[in-house]
Amino acid sequence: MQLVTAIIQPDKLDAVRESLLAAGITRITVSRVTGHGRHQQNIERLYRGQKVVPNLIPKIRLDIACNDEFVEVAVDAILYAAKHGDGEIGDGKIFITELKECIRIRTEERGGAAI
Repeated sequence: MQLVTAIIQPDKLDAVRESLLAAGITRITVSRVTGHGRHQQNIERLYRGQKVVPNLIPKIRLDIACNDEFVEVAVDAILYAAKHGDGEIGDGKIFITELKECIRIRTEERGGAAI
C-alpha cells in the first residue's frame, strides 16, 4: 500500500478530480493548504483585484491511499490534469510514501481491503 500526496493549484482541482474518477480512483481526501516552492517566493499574484507578493500561496492537497497496482494510475491521472499547458512554476508536486497500515474503523478491516 502507498499514500499518494499531491499538492496542486486550486484551479486544477476539478480537472484532477475528474481525471482520477476516469481512471477508476474514487476515494480521495482534499485539504486546502498554503505554501510555496523554491521558485515561488517572489512571484506577484492577482488576489481580489490587487497584485500581491505572498509568502504563502493557496494550494490544494490530495491524499490518496492506494493498493500498489493503482499508484502509477493515480500519478498519471494527476500529471495529466494538474499541469498548466506544458508546465509552469507552481504546478505542484507528487509525493509517494509507504503506507504501513490502513484500518477501516467501521468494520475493523485491515490492509488493502480497508482502502
